[in-house]
Amino acid sequence: MRRRELLRLSLGTASALVTGPALARSPSRAGWPAPLAPGSRIAALAPGTWLESGDDGLALLRRRCAEQGWILQTPRELFGRWRWFSGSDAVRAEALRRAWADSAVQALFYVGAGWGSARLLEQGLVLPPGPRWTVGFSDCSALLLAQRAAGSLGAIHGWFGGDEPQWRRLAALLRGEAVATLQGRGHGVGPQGSAALGFGLQATAVAEGPLVVSNLTIATSLIATPWLPSLQGCVLVLEDTGEAPYRIDRLLTQWRSSGLLRGVRGIGLGRFDWARDDILPGDFAMEEILLERLAPLGVPLVSGLAVGHGRQNLALPLGRRCRLDAGAGTLTLLD
Repeated sequence: MRRRELLRLSLGTASALVTGPALARSPSRAGWPAPLAPGSRIAALAPGTWLESGDDGLALLRRRCAEQGWILQTPRELFGRWRWFSGSDAVRAEALRRAWADSAVQALFYVGAGWGSARLLEQGLVLPPGPRWTVGFSDCSALLLAQRAAGSLGAIHGWFGGDEPQWRRLAALLRGEAVATLQGRGHGVGPQGSAALGFGLQATAVAEGPLVVSNLTIATSLIATPWLPSLQGCVLVLEDTGEAPYRIDRLLTQWRSSGLLRGVRGIGLGRFDWARDDILPGDFAMEEILLERLAPLGVPLVSGLAVGHGRQNLALPLGRRCRLDAGAGTLTLLD
């Protein structure tokens, strides 16, 4: 992932706000944070790269939170700058610790991306196991994964920007409401090559399990650390940007060879963007290498989900049970 390009793509732009009818709040699911309500407080944090000068993303977030009746807090550390980070590792880690410890804050929005979240974990940052709404993606996937590894529910892979339907989906999840099924492209799976890798030989069309969602590069960087959650029995959804197909091949080969994918029940693929001149005549195209590396695992596989860098980036909650249907090409949240 190219750091500044990644940050620029993650901020994006948004259409005008549309006010919709108020919806009744759902009761909190067991183990999940209480749904956000008017008066709920949200802390904005930049755990990675510094924010661009005059960035209008915070203004957009403030307007959208106000529409919901939520109060957005912007601590002074949010606007810092040190080298390519929004502050030193110690300063950024302390800001995140304070936000997690503040019982008056019901949600954390990771508004910076680029690079740097994993450095906070290296600082000895320990995320408590209690539930807390957190929202982010890209580089911030490191914090979402660490939260899941700590046993805490409430991490959402998503973004506050983008068009109005994207925001409405994220806001609905934070309010504890149902959201629509994601539509992608299902792929037939088979046992080719799976025996040698120790994967099951029997392919099925439907998988159910808790979600684990991440940027592929960031998740790969957490291998052999305490911050990558167990993938046993999960439905894994991956996305990436700025990586040529041969580099995606390299990453997925490591995942296969390390045994991390054993026990995964299904795999969903979001958006994978790359420069077209990274592919030479005779090379694998991106979808070809994704299928070549993943289809032999013998688990349901759905590609083309609207998840990741670009538009749309539809929110998905880590740890929530879901159904991945390769026959229909769909991903549906359950419970």
